[in-house]
Amino acid sequence: MIKRKINCKKTINLIKLILNNFEYQKGIPLGNLTSQFFANVYLNELDYFVKSFLKAKYYIRYVDDFIVLHKSKFQLEMWKKEINSFLDRELKIGLHPEKSKVISLSKGVDFVGFRNFYYFKILRRRSIKNIHSKKVLLDGKFISREKFLEVFEGWKAYALIGNSYKIIRVLNKKFEP
Repeated sequence: MIKRKINCKKTINLIKLILNNFEYQKGIPLGNLTSQFFANVYLNELDYFVKSFLKAKYYIRYVDDFIVLHKSKFQLEMWKKEINSFLDRELKIGLHPEKSKVISLSKGVDFVGFRNFYYFKILRRRSIKNIHSKKVLLDGKFISREKFLEVFEGWKAYALIGNSYKIIRVLNKKFEP
């Protein structure tokens, strides 16, 4: 797929070198900076399939996570089967059996760190637990106050994307020096 877009032999050799570093494991580690790039290149085929072939009006993908919205549960079940078949046949990958499910948006959909509803989104509990664990590291003197504040400021900026003003206010008071 990459060779279709890139003609530079040096670039292709560099990409091969990067990919060959992970030959003993399945996939590229998520923390690797190239994983987002490769996921976007590789899954561009899925984007095209869902938008052009299935004609799904509401499709959102971020790296390797995606959601498809439709008012018909039956239609979503059919698309799920077609997507899984496409991924298996064309990309030699599959949907995660526990994470890929058809659910009502009224129950909230986990996507990019938030529980998304019709008109609002809230932080997942795991995100709140993570910032509390950083505070424990600070209290145990495993990280510096400066490092904790840096992490906490980044977390607050992320949390503000959702409807998280109350929890941010509570944690600001709790974590004050």
